[in-house]
Amino acid sequence: MASIASTPPLTRASVLAAHDLISPYIHLTPLLTNSTLSSLASTPQTPSALKSTPWEGETPANPKIRLFFKCENFQRVGAFKARGAFHALKRLIAERGIEEIRGRGVVTHSSGNHAQALALAAKTFSIPAHVVMPNISTPSKIEGTRGYGARVYFSGSTAAEREAVVNEVEKETGAFLVKPYDHPDIILGQGTMAVEIEEQVAEMLEKDPGLGVRGEKGHGGKLDAVITPCGGGGMLAGNGVAWKGMGTRVFGAEPSFQGADDAKRGVEKGEMITGVKSLTIADGLRTNLGEWTWKIISDKEHVQGLFSVTEKNIRDAMRLVLERMKCFVEPSAVVGLATILYNEDFRKMVEREAGEEGWNIGVVFSGGNTTVEAIGKIFAAASEEEAERQEGVLGMDGARTAENVAG
Repeated sequence: MASIASTPPLTRASVLAAHDLISPYIHLTPLLTNSTLSSLASTPQTPSALKSTPWEGETPANPKIRLFFKCENFQRVGAFKARGAFHALKRLIAERGIEEIRGRGVVTHSSGNHAQALALAAKTFSIPAHVVMPNISTPSKIEGTRGYGARVYFSGSTAAEREAVVNEVEKETGAFLVKPYDHPDIILGQGTMAVEIEEQVAEMLEKDPGLGVRGEKGHGGKLDAVITPCGGGGMLAGNGVAWKGMGTRVFGAEPSFQGADDAKRGVEKGEMITGVKSLTIADGLRTNLGEWTWKIISDKEHVQGLFSVTEKNIRDAMRLVLERMKCFVEPSAVVGLATILYNEDFRKMVEREAGEEGWNIGVVFSGGNTTVEAIGKIFAAASEEEAERQEGVLGMDGARTAENVAG
């Protein structure tokens, strides 16, 4: 990475400068709407849907919401990570010179999306790339990384295990480390999507005011809120920096499975949580926050709230996106939408704070790096689990009924 001493301040102005720097190398990804999903978001959940959740027996929330989807699944390498990788590499080249970088190469660790992003950025500038990936990474992400010319090394799944292998590669090769999320250059790069979202929403609502909750022309196309997935926190932190002081609230969404919601729990506890080890289907969100992302995400002036969702919530949201939007996404991409549709704490907050007027909410689809086979396995496993649960509840398997009901 470029040295911290030379890094631009974490401000909106720096995000705008980062956008100018990387614009030649990234796609302007589309902003989409979907009336069906906005309608579902604005419809109370049924009492049966809330059964066996923390909100069982409560009156379902009834918020008014219009959704605007920033589709980073159409970004280069299929994920938003291209933004941070290109920005970090351009900053490093500016500081150290292209010849030194080419002579030593770059190294990083990633479950897949940053791996591919840095491999592409390095290939663009003819720089050798070394990438450490967890041995449980999605095969398509591993092959994608190799396809961009990077040399791949394998490690355990935790951040500490990844970093240990990175240290070995650094010693062997002399490569410059390009962190996957926990550095100002990465954070500023990821925040560039906010610049585009703001402009795209304003243009969209100017042409068709009826797409928004208020429906009046000349409102300015302002989003009331933006929600992004949160793993290592680079994207959420970048959006927090970009939107600070702009009147748009920023929220983060995480999987709850096996403690993957470390950001949410850490903020509630007032202390950063490390050592997350989760096998959530949202594989891009299995990483805990870093020091830089923690500072931003735990600051209410940047990020106004964090919410978590279950594996079922993620699957249900993914099914809706695939079937209703005809949009190919990976599980990590839909945790924000799942929060809006199924997390009653979030929905009640919108109902309470927005009132009758409602909110326009930007939802970031972070990536689409998965396969048809992987998606099939996710839904096949879910169907088997549901069949076993129903079998137990209905008493069709006497030997397991008590176990299933109790579990």
